[in-house]
Amino acid sequence: METTFDVRISNELQVNKLAKGKKSYTVRWRVAKEGFSLTRTNRTLANNERSKLVSAVGRGEAFYIDTGRPISEGRAAAAKVTFYDFACEYVDMKWPRAAANTRRSIADALVTVTPIMLKGRKAGSEAKALRNALHKWAFNSARRESAPDDVRVLLKWASASSKPLADLGKPDAIRAVLDAVGSKLDGKPASVTYTARRRAVLWNLCEFAVERKHLMANPITTIKWARPKVHNTDVVDPASVPNPHQAKVLLEAVGKLPGSGPRMVAFFACMYYAALRPGEAVDLTKANLYLPDEGRGKLYLTGSNPFAGSAWTDSGEDRDQRGLKHREATAGRWAPCPPELTEILHNHLTEFGTNKEGLLFWGQRGGTLPGKTYQAMWKAARIKAFGAEMAGTSLLATRPYDLRHAAVSTWLASGVDPQRVADWAGHSLEVLMRVYAKCLDGEEDLAMDRIEAKLRGD
Repeated sequence: METTFDVRISNELQVNKLAKGKKSYTVRWRVAKEGFSLTRTNRTLANNERSKLVSAVGRGEAFYIDTGRPISEGRAAAAKVTFYDFACEYVDMKWPRAAANTRRSIADALVTVTPIMLKGRKAGSEAKALRNALHKWAFNSARRESAPDDVRVLLKWASASSKPLADLGKPDAIRAVLDAVGSKLDGKPASVTYTARRRAVLWNLCEFAVERKHLMANPITTIKWARPKVHNTDVVDPASVPNPHQAKVLLEAVGKLPGSGPRMVAFFACMYYAALRPGEAVDLTKANLYLPDEGRGKLYLTGSNPFAGSAWTDSGEDRDQRGLKHREATAGRWAPCPPELTEILHNHLTEFGTNKEGLLFWGQRGGTLPGKTYQAMWKAARIKAFGAEMAGTSLLATRPYDLRHAAVSTWLASGVDPQRVADWAGHSLEVLMRVYAKCLDGEEDLAMDRIEAKLRGD
């Protein structure tokens, strides 16, 4: 908040005549060029207010331009607000408009920070119980008021032990908080992805504190802090990306699994051939398919249904029905459907059809496909395709999401324009080039061949 020493206080009180012969008294003053006033019901109260302003000017105190009040008042008010209470207020502010996974990410970041902002520390099982209480109840707007008695005891202790929010403005405090954001529970550096995500939550909380006039400035901007150096997990590791032969072997292995295996081949095929995210594949209906009898088709994606956990969704369901990632709520996108996927989808519709909601892929009880179901099936398919020893030690296709990485890598390696690849995959071009940098590096030999040919004059 901007402050100034340019303060002018009126020497006289303004007398206001009210009904029935009553009067009120107004103090007037200017801060910079902004006018302010404060009215009291009697002269003594009004003079007291004026004296406070005059005393602040006499102490050489700066005033806030937006509120017209001396900065000492802001500090005094901030000292009464605890970090814990304000963190809960911040969660409540973000909750209505946040996606379920965003809500969970906010709670994760605040659970990391809060212990640093407590006057006492708990250790061992007590520390774990406190973290669970903060994550599942305190920083969950929908569940906080229904916390069980043992959790309420822990949260009451956290509230009473919380340091003032204003302490974030101290260099040692904000540095300690940032160090916690960049570390795991064991003290080792957290990944770049998690550190950036948690830091973004902390930054936003501090900006909210400035907006609410509890802090004069975002304290993160006042210190120099470098995140711990650690491997950037955003970048796709080529060792995890299956080639076309390996991907087909894995899809065949899925089809040979008992139970729902044959019904899940098309699910994983959509991720491999069309680069769908798991939540986008879960949301796929027959109406999204634009398929010829054979050959190239298209998939028109209109939404996503990612797993978030019932505690974080408004519906109480495990999945959170959302629009597509990085798009307006009603915006869709096209994804390519090569002939191989066209055939697989036709076979799927012929053999299994859709459930009563029109979904192509569903759980054993007919509802939305649970994340644990396809995760377990993928684990079993890797063992069947690669053998238990290799499946346990290799990085290759350890997650279903690696099929999406394989699709995007294949498109790039085939020479498809990166902007088109980004559009198909639902990425920005900047994210695409950063995440798949190492996959692009896989074309190094071809690039060197071209350079050498040019140098020879070929």
